[in-house]
Amino acid sequence: MIRSRRPEWLQKKISPAGHSEMERLLEDLRLHTVCREAHCPNISECYGNNQATFLMLGTVCTRLCSFCNVTKRDPLPPDPGEPRRVAEAIRRLQLRHVVITSPTRDDLVDGGAALYAETVREIRAVSPDTTVELLIPDFQGNRESLSTVVAARPDILGHNVETVPRLYHIRQGAEYRRSLQVLKVIADMDSSVLTKSGIMLGMGEREDEVAGVFADLLEAGCRYLSIGQYLAPSKRHYPVQDYLPPEDFDSYREKALAMGFRHVESGPYVRSSYLAERYGK
Repeated sequence: MIRSRRPEWLQKKISPAGHSEMERLLEDLRLHTVCREAHCPNISECYGNNQATFLMLGTVCTRLCSFCNVTKRDPLPPDPGEPRRVAEAIRRLQLRHVVITSPTRDDLVDGGAALYAETVREIRAVSPDTTVELLIPDFQGNRESLSTVVAARPDILGHNVETVPRLYHIRQGAEYRRSLQVLKVIADMDSSVLTKSGIMLGMGEREDEVAGVFADLLEAGCRYLSIGQYLAPSKRHYPVQDYLPPEDFDSYREKALAMGFRHVESGPYVRSSYLAERYGK
């Protein structure tokens, strides 16, 4: 049954009045955040705490996932100065931990891997104490692209499976097994680089299917996991099938930890980069 009305535990307010300082910095350095582009409900909380997840390689995605609010049209070429500007933003914000992601760029030969690697190097140069987490697309499974990113030695390297295999029709252009293979290849290339993934609930998945995803991720070497409630960005997107109560997220967290994950954030408002500084501690 599709539920159109959000329950009381999903009524977080966005307060743009607290965004001004972060917005000025982003405008000054010509940077984007997934917080803004994806209409993240946590934006006021994160911006208010001088936290942001930087969105590199433009704001246009080359895939047509029906759950995502990132723009779909012809993307612009990569900006070679972007890694330096991201590093400068991190220096100014004095971030202890940062998450950097991008749209999927299937139009690029390496999927944007070289720009990810250069960004890690720029951050290390100006803010060596900042832990760096990359949330990457699947690079179409290209091992050379994955090797480029792994060689840059981010502290955490994430790739989200997003949902259960049966529902992958909402991830047009993606493949469940390929996403698992991305995580496995990373772990095989360098076991010191910690891997992370995320799944959204409320899309019509069954409990046994979610447990199956947990098992598959563990087998792929993934030990960090985020679990959150899917919220449709608009009526044009894939509709929410159900709103899970907070206690269900607690239950999934306990199950995932019992199965072998090292750290799990699970809750209605949890997103890949939400409370990301807690991972790896």
